[in-house]
Amino acid sequence: MVKVCSLTCESLENPLGLPTMHPRFSWIIKTGINSAFQQKYHIEVSEQDCVVWSSDVIESGQSVFVPYTGKPLQYATKYLWRVKVCVADMWSEWSEYAWFETALEKWNADFIEADDKPEESCVKTFRKKINISGELRSARIYATALGLYNICLNGNPISDTLFNPGWSAYNSRLLYQAYDVTDLFTKNSNVLTASVAPGWFKGDFGFINNRSYYGSKMAFSSQIELHYADGTYECISTDDSWQFSDSPIIYTEIYHGETYDARKENAETWKAVTVSPSTNYNIVPFDGVPVRRKESFKPIAYFTTPKGEHVLDFGQNIAGRVRFNVRGNSGDTVKLRHAEVLDREGNFYIENLRDAKCTDLYILKGAGIETYEPAFTFHGFRYVCVDEYPGELDPQDFTAIAIYSDMKNIGNFSCSDSLINQLHSNIQWGLKGNFLDIPTDCPQRDERLGWTGDVQVFINTASYLHEVQAFFRKWLRDLAKDQMPDGGVPFVIPDILNNLKPDSDNVILNEKHSSCGWGDAAVVVPWTLYIHYGDKRMLEEAYPSMRGWVEYIRSKAIDNLWNTGFHFGDWVALDAKDGSHFGATPNDLCATAYYAYSTELLAKTAEILGNSADADEYRLLHSKIVCAYQSEFFTSNGRLAARTQTGHILSLMFGLTPEKFMARTIDTLVELIEENGGHLVTGFLGTPYFLHVLSQNDRLKEAYALLQREEYPSWLYQIKKGATTIWEHLNGILEDGTMRDPGMNSFNHYAYGAIGDWLYQVVAGIVPLEPGFSRILISPKYGGTLTNVEAELNTPYGKITSAWKLHDSDFLLNVKVPPNTNAEICMPNGETYTVGSGEYSYRCKIT
Repeated sequence: MVKVCSLTCESLENPLGLPTMHPRFSWIIKTGINSAFQQKYHIEVSEQDCVVWSSDVIESGQSVFVPYTGKPLQYATKYLWRVKVCVADMWSEWSEYAWFETALEKWNADFIEADDKPEESCVKTFRKKINISGELRSARIYATALGLYNICLNGNPISDTLFNPGWSAYNSRLLYQAYDVTDLFTKNSNVLTASVAPGWFKGDFGFINNRSYYGSKMAFSSQIELHYADGTYECISTDDSWQFSDSPIIYTEIYHGETYDARKENAETWKAVTVSPSTNYNIVPFDGVPVRRKESFKPIAYFTTPKGEHVLDFGQNIAGRVRFNVRGNSGDTVKLRHAEVLDREGNFYIENLRDAKCTDLYILKGAGIETYEPAFTFHGFRYVCVDEYPGELDPQDFTAIAIYSDMKNIGNFSCSDSLINQLHSNIQWGLKGNFLDIPTDCPQRDERLGWTGDVQVFINTASYLHEVQAFFRKWLRDLAKDQMPDGGVPFVIPDILNNLKPDSDNVILNEKHSSCGWGDAAVVVPWTLYIHYGDKRMLEEAYPSMRGWVEYIRSKAIDNLWNTGFHFGDWVALDAKDGSHFGATPNDLCATAYYAYSTELLAKTAEILGNSADADEYRLLHSKIVCAYQSEFFTSNGRLAARTQTGHILSLMFGLTPEKFMARTIDTLVELIEENGGHLVTGFLGTPYFLHVLSQNDRLKEAYALLQREEYPSWLYQIKKGATTIWEHLNGILEDGTMRDPGMNSFNHYAYGAIGDWLYQVVAGIVPLEPGFSRILISPKYGGTLTNVEAELNTPYGKITSAWKLHDSDFLLNVKVPPNTNAEICMPNGETYTVGSGEYSYRCKIT
């Protein structure tokens, strides 16, 4: 039996407002047939029961990113599609229908404004009464805002998505969402309300107390498309017929929290809006992943601290907010403050939040049980301090809700070591806590920015954990928009630094863009996504940005060495000087190493895209950089000039070590581990590759020892200190329980979680041999004290599993290979097998 399932269009399930008129289709095959390969496929696309394109029977094994090649699609139109395939001369039934709906041809609605002042952080509500004159066939709301918006129709939310329209490079592209509201309209009179908050557009923002970076006034814009059963059509857009009023949300800021006065509900005073043209903004369809409420947590404890604070412990550090029930009198208040950790004495610790207040205040209206959840803010927290509450508090009235972009979980890992399992969980929660529309550095303090360096080091691990292609497709488009004219890449995307005045006390505001390892995200991220998903179109789109970055470095390099400009280098490495965050590895070594790496990836990309001239040029440039690096940083006897762990790691990982000095370089790296008591002292640039370099150079024992070390500094040290996410510093909490410098001490910072890909690629042994996992290597490496491992990964072709265990002197391996792929199975004793799809078991002796 052959079945087709998991249909996606542009890697999205049933997308509404698809931001391309040239969609591509993907599907997964399920069958019990071993070595199953698709021989043929047949796609049908229909619109209102009329087939608009039939591919006919195509002899092809392609089941990922199959392009639509029919007649031009219509804008704002819903299409159904289905597919059937032939495997082993056996045709499947037609799949169930999936659908996609194209976006608007162009944005026609104006913005409407209220009377908010630049310094105000309130919410304004816009209103429009809509009369439905007949039976609706379909109704759509398209909406965007300068700020964040929520829409209700007749008092009911039209969507469960949050933080719309999202954060993009607003000055270059403002996103809009599309909503199917056909079933929410009633005949005759309806009321649509849209609440708009300052959000990223107008609110307090950045770690330098900036405000109104993009604009000083909120606004809302919407087109409502009504199609009636009798064939008539009506479009209602934001104009001067709309009204506005104050909201019960009298204060809201992403960093500081929200104040809601329930006494102001149903007490609106409606006024005329001001109309402003939308032509100043490039308004385009939303192309990311919507933010939603995800997991929820009940308190695991409610206690009083030594200082007398009343604290709820939700057991997991998350990004999100708290929903609660309360009963009291009108004017009573509930005040909640949020924090990630307790201090050594067990008191509520907020110093690391810097200027972020992270406080929610609810003022009761006094009408029985009242339920509240903030609407336009989020916090990074595990603990909540209840400063004010009427009556006796029941912890079960409180629920913490994790909020992040709704990416599918695709990877799972477990093993015989409970601490490693917790490490995997911490890595995953680090991703969840920081992938809220953009990939932030941290979710708690007055920052929460899209730092490129964090993304660059973590992208491979992220791609093993969640379906992140669409998430990063949006972010890369903003990177390209915010990229400097000379190809330089801002430190953060979207960029909120380059238009700020320099500050002699803040090196980041003086430099603002183009550090090695940070700007390289322009190359490393699209390349890594290509390896995981096989999407050549994404490489094509990113190529100008990739090339621009390498050309920027070339313009700054001297004799093929990048030894100019500002660099974060091996950021927050433990071998830094006291009081410094800059690691001991010289910046010119780090920068030239990344120059070589990005140039090599660019040459490979040019080759894949058929640009042979560029491929030849960048291969030649890469060879020159390698020669310059080896001449500058290696002595004639093979000593690396920088005697640091990261210097040796980068030299080995990026293929910069002369072949004849490989043994000396890896031996010295092992010596450096021993000299530091068996620990790592690397930072952002060295840590992600540490275990890879060891395992690739026959030092698996040392790699496992680093992974499983529990003493400080190590990954597991954090867990022994109670971490449920990855910390910004390995020593965020010192061995004596005190905190390190609170000025930069996030307890949810995913960069050091980049080690997660080693768990999948080496411990479980799942590696793509071809982009998108069309060919797979399964080559697990046992070691340390582990006795069993189970891992699975949902790829574009289906689920891969790798599960091994040690039994006496035997190594037992069970694997599952999805249809339409093949795999190379490598056992620890060197035996290899080439297989197609199916489930297989292997056994070998170990010494």
